[in-house]
Amino acid sequence: MGVKGEAYVLGLDYGTDSCRAVIIDAADGSEAGSSVMYYPRWGRGLYCDPAKNQFRQHPQDYIDVLSGSVKEAGAAVGKGILAKIRGIAIDTTGSTPCAVRQDCTPLALLPEFAENPSAMFVLWKDHTAIAEAARINELAKTWGGTDFTQFVGGIYSTEWYWSKILRVFSEDGKIASTAYAFLEHCDWMTAVLTGIKDVTAVKKSRTAMGHKAMWHADWGYPSDDFLSRLDPRLVKIKNALGTETYTNDTVGGYLTAAWAADLGLPEGIPVAVCGYDAHMGAVGGGVKPGWLVKVMGTSTCDIIVGPKPSSPEKAVRGICGQVDGSTIPGLLGYEAGQSAFGDVYAWFKDILAWPLKAMLPSVDGIDPGIREKITRDIEKKIIPELEKAADKINPEDTGIIALDWLNGRRTPDANQELKGAVTGLSLGSDAPKVFRALVEATAFGARAIVERFRDEGVAIEGVIAIGGVARKSSFVTQIVADVLKMPINVPASDQCVALGAAMFAAVAAGLYPDVPSAQKALCAPIEKVYTPNPGRAAVYDKLFARYKALGTFAESEAGK
Repeated sequence: MGVKGEAYVLGLDYGTDSCRAVIIDAADGSEAGSSVMYYPRWGRGLYCDPAKNQFRQHPQDYIDVLSGSVKEAGAAVGKGILAKIRGIAIDTTGSTPCAVRQDCTPLALLPEFAENPSAMFVLWKDHTAIAEAARINELAKTWGGTDFTQFVGGIYSTEWYWSKILRVFSEDGKIASTAYAFLEHCDWMTAVLTGIKDVTAVKKSRTAMGHKAMWHADWGYPSDDFLSRLDPRLVKIKNALGTETYTNDTVGGYLTAAWAADLGLPEGIPVAVCGYDAHMGAVGGGVKPGWLVKVMGTSTCDIIVGPKPSSPEKAVRGICGQVDGSTIPGLLGYEAGQSAFGDVYAWFKDILAWPLKAMLPSVDGIDPGIREKITRDIEKKIIPELEKAADKINPEDTGIIALDWLNGRRTPDANQELKGAVTGLSLGSDAPKVFRALVEATAFGARAIVERFRDEGVAIEGVIAIGGVARKSSFVTQIVADVLKMPINVPASDQCVALGAAMFAAVAAGLYPDVPSAQKALCAPIEKVYTPNPGRAAVYDKLFARYKALGTFAESEAGK
C-alpha cells in the first residue's frame, strides 16, 4: 500500500489504567508518534472497593485521556503528519458497560449521578455480579428453551454484560429506571467520536456482543422470554441494541468537526467500529489460524482463530466464547484468559511493600523527600530483584504450589468465587521461592487453557506473546514456555494492541482490502523466541499435576 510517509492511521488503546495513542505509518507499520496518559480519577482509587471486587471508571476519565493522548502524540509528529491521518480505530477493555440515556450520554456525566459508581462504566475486572451470573447460568440450563450460553463456553461470567446490568439494577433503582440502554465502552467511543446521538444508531461491536452479551448468528440476542425471566427491564435494554453486530473493519461513522478541531485531525475521516483490546491486540501480534496469541498483562486474554466449519458449529466448553468475525472477519475467533496474571505479581509486591507505606512514614529523623524516594525506589526494584533471585532456584526445590485464582478463574470453566491458594510453605520458604511459585502458577493457568483448547479439537501450532509482561519479563515468559513445552514468539513492539487497532483503521479507510493484508504489511517482526528447556519438561509435568490437584481441592471448598 502506497509509499512510506504518504498516509497514517491512529490507533487508541484503552487499557485498565491508561490510554495509549499510536500514530502508525500505513505503508510499513512504523510508529511515527505515541503517547500514554493515565486516568486521573482511577489513579486516585476513586469509585473502587477492591475488598468488594468493585471496580468502576468514570466516563470523564475516558474523555480526558482521549483528548490529551492524541494531542500529545500529535505534538510529537507535527501538523504535517496529522493532516495525513486517514482513519481511526479504538480498542477498550471489556466487558465494560455503562448505563446511558437514549442520546448515548453516560448517566455519570449528569450532575445527579456524577459521583455514583453505579452510573459509571463497570470495569471488566469488577466481580460484584457473582449472584447475578449464577442466576443467568441456572436459568440457561433449566428454562427449557435455547441454552444461550452454549457458544460462550457454557458458563456465563460475572465479568460480562448481562450480569453487570442486573447488578446495577440491584444497586440503584433510580439508575435502572433512568437508563435507556447500556453501552459497552468500545461502542460508546464510536458514538463519541462520530457524534451519534441515538443508541440505536450505534453499530454494536460483534466482538463485545458475541463474547459477552450472548449474541450469536443463529438467534441474535437472547430471547425476550429468557431475559424477562431474569428481569423484565432487560428486554428494553436488548431492544436498544438492535439486531445486527459489526466486525471491526467496518466504518462506524466519521470524525465530527468538533473532535477534528480539538484533536487536530482531518474532519470526516472514518472511525472503525471499536472493539476489544485483546482481539485487536491479537491482530497486531500476528494472529492467524493455529497460532494462539497471549496478551500478557494484569490479566491475560488468549485469542486464536480458525476456519468456520461447514458442518454445525461445535461449542468449545469452558472458554470465553467463539464468535464469527470477532477477531478476523471470515474466521471464528476463540477467546480464553486468566482473570489475574501480572496482578498476581503486583499483589505479592504490595504485600512485601506494606511496611514502606504503613511504618516508614512514622520513622523519625528522615526527611519527607528522602522517605518518598526510598519508598519509590524500593517499590520499583521489588519485582526485578525477586526475578533475579527466583531465576536461580531449581523448580523442584521450593516445594511450593500456588493457584493463580486471586481474582477468580476465567478459563477454563469460569468461576469468580474461587480464590488463590498457596501450599507447601515451610520456615525455609523465602520471598523469592514464593514468588517463583506464583509465577509458575500463572504459567500452569496458561497451560490449562491450552490443554482445554486441544481437548476440544482446536489446534494450536504456535504461541505469540504480547503485552507488558511478555516484553518486560524474560523470567516469566521463559517459565511459561517451559510449562507449555512450546516456543513463545515475542514481537518487536510495545504497542501491539494499539497497532492492531491501527490495522483496523487502515482497512476501514480503504488502505488495505482486508485484515490479513494489513497484518502482512504492518505487523512488527518477531524480536525474540523463548525456547522451552527440555530438561524441565518432566519436572513441570509433575508440578502441573499438583497444581490441578490443589485446584480440585480449592473448588471443593469454595463457598463453604
